[in-house]
Amino acid sequence: MASGQSRSSNSLVVPQASQALDQLKYEVAQELGIQIPQDGYYGYMTSRDTGSIGGSITRRLVQIAEQQLAGGNANRFSR
Repeated sequence: MASGQSRSSNSLVVPQASQALDQLKYEVAQELGIQIPQDGYYGYMTSRDTGSIGGSITRRLVQIAEQQLAGGNANRFSR
């Protein structure tokens, strides 16, 4: 497996969001004081650190979605 590739079978619904999600990952890691490996290999990171990053990303994405829904975009989901 090449460096930086994931074995995850998850795929993005909007592939163009990949760069924004990567940026969010680095921002969250920096806020938490966690250094992300430059070579893309996460094997030396603790589960606690990677879980903290993932959990914080999820909380932030939910917060963004809630703000958008509260801002009047809820109609697009009520079809």
